[in-house]
Amino acid sequence: MKELLEIIIKGLVDNKQTVSIEEKMTNDIITYQVKVDKNDMGQVIGKQGKMAKSIRTVMKSVASKERKKINVEFVG
Repeated sequence: MKELLEIIIKGLVDNKQTVSIEEKMTNDIITYQVKVDKNDMGQVIGKQGKMAKSIRTVMKSVASKERKKINVEFVG
């Protein structure tokens, strides 16, 4: 799942080298902290947060097929 998230994020940003995704496990929830360059943050979040919401929806859909819970956080 981390690889899929990385592909999605790198497809959106201009500065692909600064993309990093940290995976944390707490209880039965997987949390991904996505870090991008501050200049690319607007592209990842999108207007009114629509892009971020779409990314979360896709990732939750993939996680539900694997019977896992997932959370995606965007860190500047």
